[in-house]
Amino acid sequence: MRTMSRMLLVPIVLLGVVGLAASHTAAPDLAGEWRAQLQFSSGAFASIKDLEFMYVFNQGGTMTESSNYDASPPVPPACGIWRKVGTREFEAKYEFYVTKAPAAFDEIVKGGGWGPGGRGIFVERITLSEDGKSFTSKIKYDQFDTAGKPAEGGGVATGKGVRLTF
Repeated sequence: MRTMSRMLLVPIVLLGVVGLAASHTAAPDLAGEWRAQLQFSSGAFASIKDLEFMYVFNQGGTMTESSNYDASPPVPPACGIWRKVGTREFEAKYEFYVTKAPAAFDEIVKGGGWGPGGRGIFVERITLSEDGKSFTSKIKYDQFDTAGKPAEGGGVATGKGVRLTF
């Protein structure tokens, strides 16, 4: 009986050691919730000095982004996709709808308001830290009018993000 117990103990211990080693060597993943500070060096967002993005990177490659300026002017959150492109390197592409301001306040009173003004596309290259708790990024932003033609306002930015945790 004692020999049988020892024989069972050896595989259990080995499985535990292998599992522990695997958990420590697995590369960090981008999936999760993040908060980032961004600074554009050109384009429509360059004058904003306190721009922040909140991201949700879902398993399977979809994502959502919202900023601290989504209400100014009112725009919906951006939706997009992401993928791994290298060791701790990721690429995200996400789009949002741009709105145009009403010509006069009366338009809002009459049920009008912030109409469609085009869309914006962000392409972001993200480098995850070794511990998986932060990232740096480079962003290219392109803006398009309602006909899908390039419009003024695009630019480039850098970002620094942190993973949200309890």
